Amino acid sequence: MSSLKPKENTLSALSLPSRMEAQLSFICAIDALKNVWRKTLLLDRSRVENDAEHSWEMATMVLVLSEYFDQKTNFSHVIKMLLLHDLVEIYAGDSYAYDCNAIANQQEREVLAADRLFGLLPTAQKEEFRELWEEFEARQTNEAQVARAIDRFQPLMHSYLTGGKTWKEHNVKANAVRNLMSVIGEASHALGEVAEKMISDAVNRGFLNTSETT
Repeated sequence: MSSLKPKENTLSALSLPSRMEAQLSFICAIDALKNVWRKTLLLDRSRVENDAEHSWEMATMVLVLSEYFDQKTNFSHVIKMLLLHDLVEIYAGDSYAYDCNAIANQQEREVLAADRLFGLLPTAQKEEFRELWEEFEARQTNEAQVARAIDRFQPLMHSYLTGGKTWKEHNVKANAVRNLMSVIGEASHALGEVAEKMISDAVNRGFLNTSETT
């Protein structure tokens, strides 16, 4: 894991106001998100994506696909959650959704990481960002459900369009994908239908195994 601060703490030499120094220190800390690697392949299959790329793509997807969700949704709020919710993985690491061992203590690791990372910020921003992160995790609001749907749809699309390579490597079964992707249809009927078409076609093409014994 990366350290909280750059190797050379140049900010302290600038005699900045304490609030600004705290904010810039936070920005320096989240640069480490570019080194948190996921299991999701880029569409050109050249490498896996990092968390910063994942967050950027999801935020852009909200802008492009907002018409397929309830228009009463506060999409600016959704984008904030999508940009913030994976930051804790700088210290907690990415947990592959189909890895039972990795997700067993995921919540505990991420809570500690949230304490550490958001604690860098001035009090008001620390509380605001922490509340956004907790809202995403709780999945009780419409905005959180939309954010979760996009968070599921993005890697599904990548896995489907890269021939299920990651699914095959980790022996992921079709029912596990369907269970995890059910939140998409709950937030957007249209995108839920697309997700099911991807999964069904992946099964037909042999990208996903329906057997529970192999």
